[in-house]
Amino acid sequence: MSNVLSSDKRGARELGAEKKVGWDEVTHGVALFSFENDATDTASLRPEERSYADFNSYTATVASWRVAKPVYNRDICIDCQNCWVWCPDTSIISRDKQMIGIDYDHCKGCGVCVEVCPTNPKSLLMFGEAVASDDALAQWPEKKKKDAK
Repeated sequence: MSNVLSSDKRGARELGAEKKVGWDEVTHGVALFSFENDATDTASLRPEERSYADFNSYTATVASWRVAKPVYNRDICIDCQNCWVWCPDTSIISRDKQMIGIDYDHCKGCGVCVEVCPTNPKSLLMFGEAVASDDALAQWPEKKKKDAK
């Protein structure tokens, strides 16, 4: 698989690691820009091709918050896009209506993607953060047969 998260800034900063300031300590009149330089036609670029500013959620990671992660099984996925539509953190990576992976820099491990997956067995399952993806795939359940009536 190609490296879809090719930006050098991707996940460079961990949220929660910086010094926090109170609401009354924030500099007044500050404008925070999402992109460096001219942002014309940025919407037509894929996220990894955009020139993100240092103070942007794209450059931050929340991976350390997660205790369980979704693991994706390409062999079972039907590319229904339910996981992509319902993910609250836009952590499902989809290109041309085909799921190609999970953005673990921004996935918080909520499990919504697993809940909305319609396949049997599900093409996304939750595993402990320390479980390697290959080990998770080796533990994947078999398709359940429907009982005859």
